[in-house]
Amino acid sequence: MASLKEMRSRISSVKATQKITKALQMVAAAKLRRAQDAAENARPYARRMASVIANLAGSVSGPGAPKLLVGTGSQQKHLVVVATADRGLAGGFNGGIVRAARDHIQALLNQGKDVRVLTVGRKARDQLRRLYGDRFVDTMEAGKTPSLATAQAVADKVLALFDEGQVDVATLFFSRFKSVVTQTPTAKQLIPAEIDTSAPPIDLQGAGYDYEPDEEEILADLLPRNITVQILSALFENNAGFYAAQMSAMDNATRNAGDRISALTLQYNRSRQAQITKELIEIISGAEAL
Repeated sequence: MASLKEMRSRISSVKATQKITKALQMVAAAKLRRAQDAAENARPYARRMASVIANLAGSVSGPGAPKLLVGTGSQQKHLVVVATADRGLAGGFNGGIVRAARDHIQALLNQGKDVRVLTVGRKARDQLRRLYGDRFVDTMEAGKTPSLATAQAVADKVLALFDEGQVDVATLFFSRFKSVVTQTPTAKQLIPAEIDTSAPPIDLQGAGYDYEPDEEEILADLLPRNITVQILSALFENNAGFYAAQMSAMDNATRNAGDRISALTLQYNRSRQAQITKELIEIISGAEAL
């Protein structure tokens, strides 16, 4: 059995840990509101971009259609973009994204596809490196807060690989923020562009219009921008989901630390009482012997 000094040290250690988890919970709660607002504010722009592309894509077909829309005609070369946070202490947040990406990669490999991996976030890099490190094309950090510069760098890399003929299909994995307790690992195809049939049509209120330049040229310029927008939106979703998951995880850790402190304190008091009783018995026995 541990000595009283060791038990006091253990209780002090757990109390110090509880202070840290409580502080992390409060920091995550403070940052969650802003991250959630940023994620929700990015959604209307992404939806409107999807609406514009859906309207344009309806009248584009044939050999003049942009490759980002119709693809290369092959699905042999796949690029999997995995976006996580740079930090941990967020429960299963990062692990859920990586697990979904890993299952997708393994399914593609089982079909004989050529798979390459681009990670955004240190946790994705660290967790996938052991299994698929030889398939990495690049690794990037997510940063403390999502930014257009980060999203543009990822989009430029994806587009460069596509233009070089190294990629036929590109899929982005991230976590979609739904609520404080729910973050859903999500896969979104970036190339070829998915036409969102559920996107609301643009209401022109009866007005007629002509495209200038034509639809193909507009899409050729708009589709690369859409990839950047989708990546930026995913980073915002990830950021909100990370703080929500961290807040919940640190709240659970704080509660568990409190329970552990109560159990250790009870054990300490019982041991201390047993030691006092033993010392009293020894004193009484010694007095009676005299």
